[in-house]
Amino acid sequence: MNDLAPTGVLRVSINLGNPVLAQATAAEPTGVTVDIARELGRRLDVPVEFLCFDAAKKSFESMKSGQSDICFLAIEPARAAEVAFTAPYVLIEGVFAVPVDSELKTVSDVDREGVRIGVKEGSAYDLYLTRTLQNASIVRGSEGTTVFVEQDLEAAAGIRQPLTEFVTAYPEYRLVEGAFMQIQQAVGTTKTRSAQSVEFLRAVVEELKANGFVAESLRRSNQPGAQVAPPA
Repeated sequence: MNDLAPTGVLRVSINLGNPVLAQATAAEPTGVTVDIARELGRRLDVPVEFLCFDAAKKSFESMKSGQSDICFLAIEPARAAEVAFTAPYVLIEGVFAVPVDSELKTVSDVDREGVRIGVKEGSAYDLYLTRTLQNASIVRGSEGTTVFVEQDLEAAAGIRQPLTEFVTAYPEYRLVEGAFMQIQQAVGTTKTRSAQSVEFLRAVVEELKANGFVAESLRRSNQPGAQVAPPA
């Protein structure tokens, strides 16, 4: 199936900016995305090359430009126009952090006039909030928590696990109750790939969810809060 690896190497974009999915270094990445990529390479009988980035936006751009053959991204309409996605393999929650004395108590409280939300530019939650917020505004930066603190914003948006670590380290902040979105992490390739190649990716993802591969990978990478997605 050289359609997925036309250079003879499966080139995989990895987002090290999402610590649930990938950890360690660009030289030696680890995590569930790395494990799935290696398994795909094994089944295709080709070596795997990792192209590591610090943000989903850069991983997506690598895919668009043809630098990488497959990617690991959250399913979002803005991306699905150019990426053929599998069903999700992992579900992650998007949550808000606020100052500990904030009057914002629930997710619905955050979407109000005058509330500025710090987000990581190009992230799944940036795309989601951009198309769903009615009243609050978005402030983009290299990290949602960084722009949140530096500009004294009313809220920060992010993935539950790293935001939980953030408020644990800085007790002057807390999480808002509940999640504002469920982030569906999937494997993707360009829509120029054959239907057979896309179906291969989809079938492998379903198998790896069903046989415990994804769950075991999450356990090894110490990500108990991430949920294996249900069957497609």
